[in-house]
Amino acid sequence: MKLDILAIGAHPDDVELGCGGTLAKEVANGKKVGIIDLTRGELGTRGTAETRDAESKDAAQILGVAVRTNMEFADGFFINDKTHQLELIKMIRLYQPEIVICNAIEDRHIDHAKGSQLVSDACFLSGLLKIDTKHEDEDDWQEPWRPKAVYHYIQWKDLEPDVAVDITDFMDAKMNAVLAYKTQFYDPNSEEPETPISSKNFTDSVKYRARNLGRLVGCDFAEGFTVERCLAVGSLLDLL
Repeated sequence: MKLDILAIGAHPDDVELGCGGTLAKEVANGKKVGIIDLTRGELGTRGTAETRDAESKDAAQILGVAVRTNMEFADGFFINDKTHQLELIKMIRLYQPEIVICNAIEDRHIDHAKGSQLVSDACFLSGLLKIDTKHEDEDDWQEPWRPKAVYHYIQWKDLEPDVAVDITDFMDAKMNAVLAYKTQFYDPNSEEPETPISSKNFTDSVKYRARNLGRLVGCDFAEGFTVERCLAVGSLLDLL
């Protein structure tokens, strides 16, 4: 299945928090969108890998994505090496996305920066002819494929975005997808330990951060992204 956009996160819920509104918008626009989670989030303080599996499926349905899969890399301990790169290259060549969106280049959680660099490196290497890969779902050797662009969503740290997407009509879909992770976010009746993302303040921040960025770019809600290379447009009017 060829995808227009492939969003990748180190943990289930990274994608929803970082670019859920953008994905829902592109799905509504008829684009084929997929998600890859690098780990099952098994080291998370709240919930289990099994609950995260179920929650990620619910979130994928809310966003309307065509496919979601999990690489089952080791949460907290995966590294950016040849073994992990090759596994990700197989997926990039399988889905042939035009655009890849991935973790923030700098963030509080160590997996976010690691995941960001791993995805960026795999996207580059995936375009090299002399790297041979074969995915288990395919009979033939895979053809090289390099996405046209890699964008990084913004996570815990308030990094300055290079580009913003108006998600005004899709803020509710984003919040519903985020809140599908019932074990992870604010629940006044939960008896599990508190974490930096389980407070009401954090849940509220998802919306007010999007609202604030929207204020800056002239809409109600927006999601921001950083880029790896200079952006190009056909006309300055496209920037309005």
